[in-house]
Amino acid sequence: MESLAILVDVQNIYYTTRQAYGCNFNYNAFWARVTANRKVTRAIAYAVDRGDEKQRQFQNILRAIGFEVKLKPFIQRADGSAKGDWDVGITIDALDCAKEADVVVLVSGDGDFEILINKIQTDLDAQVEVYGVPKLTALSLVHAATTFIPVEGDLLLGHSRA
Repeated sequence: MESLAILVDVQNIYYTTRQAYGCNFNYNAFWARVTANRKVTRAIAYAVDRGDEKQRQFQNILRAIGFEVKLKPFIQRADGSAKGDWDVGITIDALDCAKEADVVVLVSGDGDFEILINKIQTDLDAQVEVYGVPKLTALSLVHAATTFIPVEGDLLLGHSRA
């Protein structure tokens, strides 16, 4: 049975599905699809903690599905900009997970992960599946992935467009 590690960039998938489709990512449908006939070695959802109750409920839903939830505090800078980036954390975990899994599944459209994907495939001999919103996923990421799976259709909650 193929083993896999799942790494979800929660902020990226939240904002890209909202921008492209006006709805949310369907974590239950995603989990059912990605884990079918596969063994999960690790599943991590990376989120920013703003400390509100609705967000805590969402994080508990992710845990109930099977994710380990890693939180980083949301930082509002004096100039109005914000920080809550998980790129380094995702990269470190992905490299560790690739040592134990046949496939690393990355849910993000962030082109910064292209270098990571190439390293995993070349040095650690693992495949990388990328799930992302097609028009908002960096082309470099799409091309680097072993397989690119578009976030659309049943992977969206309340999606009304065809």
